[in-house]
Amino acid sequence: MLRFIGKRLLILIPTLLAITIVVQLFIIITPGDPARMMGGTQASEEELEALREEMGLNDPFLVRYWNYMKSIFKGDFGISYRTKAPVMREIMKRFPYTLLLVFVSMALALLMGIPTGIYAATHQYTWKDNLSIFLSLFCVSMPAFWFALLLIKYLCVKWRLLPVAGVDTWKGWILPCFTTALCYAASIARQMRSNMLEVIRQDYITTARAKGQTERKVLYSHALQNAIIPIIMTVGSTFGMAMGGSLVTEVIFGIPGLGSYTIDALNSRDYPVIQTNVLFLSALFCIILLLTDVAFAIADPKIRALYIGKGRRKKKDKAKEKVEGSAA
Repeated sequence: MLRFIGKRLLILIPTLLAITIVVQLFIIITPGDPARMMGGTQASEEELEALREEMGLNDPFLVRYWNYMKSIFKGDFGISYRTKAPVMREIMKRFPYTLLLVFVSMALALLMGIPTGIYAATHQYTWKDNLSIFLSLFCVSMPAFWFALLLIKYLCVKWRLLPVAGVDTWKGWILPCFTTALCYAASIARQMRSNMLEVIRQDYITTARAKGQTERKVLYSHALQNAIIPIIMTVGSTFGMAMGGSLVTEVIFGIPGLGSYTIDALNSRDYPVIQTNVLFLSALFCIILLLTDVAFAIADPKIRALYIGKGRRKKKDKAKEKVEGSAA
C-alpha cells in the first residue's frame, strides 16, 4: 500500500508541471491586456509599455515560464495585479468558504442520494422507481444557475424566507448548499440504484433470504455493504470536481470563496491569481483522488488483498533470493 501511495505521489509531479504549462499557454493566447486594466483608459502608451515590461508581459514564453517556476520553488506565488496582495494569502483566506460549501453539499448529497437509490432499487419497475429515475435525470440535466435563480426568486425575493446573498449567518448557507447538493445527489442516487440492483441479484443474497433472514437485514447487512463500495469512487471524484466547479454557486450567492475569486481574476486578467488558483485546485483535486483510491482499497477486500499480496510476494521473493545466494 505504501508503495502504491508513493507511486501516485510521484505521478503528481509531471501532472502539475503539465498543468502549469497549459495555463501559461492559455494566458498567452487569451485576448486582453492586464496593463490596460491596471493603467486605465487615461494611461499613455509609454506608461502601458512600462507596465508591461515591469510585469514581464513582453518576455518570451519560455522566459515567463522559467521565472514563474523559479518563484514557485522559492515559495513565492506572486502578487495580485488588482489587489496588490500576495496571491497565496488571499487563497488561504477564501479557501475555507469553498471547503465548507463543498463539504456540506456533499454531506447533503449523500443523505439524499443513497436512501433514494436504495428505495428505487427495492421498488424496481414501480411508479416509485420511475419517479425517482425521472427526478434524478431532471436534477442532473438542470442547470445549476437556473435552479439557483429560481430559488432566489421565490424563497428570497417573493416569500422573504432566506437572504438573497452573503453568508453572514447560517441561513445564508442553506440555498447555496442545497443548490450544489441537488445535482450530486441525483448522480449518487442513480449510481446507488444501479449498484444495489446488481448486488441483490447475487447468489449470496438469495442464500441469505433462503436462510430466513428478514428483508431489512438482507438489504442493510449484506447488500448495502457491497453496493456502497463503488460510491466511494463517485463521491471522491465528485468532491474533487466540486472544489473547482462551485464558482457559479459562489458568484450567484455572493460567497467569497475561490470560485468568485477566480471569476474576478479572469475579468481583470489577473494572471498571478489565475495561475496559482488553477495550480492549487489541481493539486487539491489530485490529492483527493489519491485519498479516494486509498479509501477504496481499504474498503474493498479484493483490492486490499491485491496490494498486500503483491507486497508479501515481493518480500518472499527477496528472502528466497537471499537464501539461494547464501547457499551458493
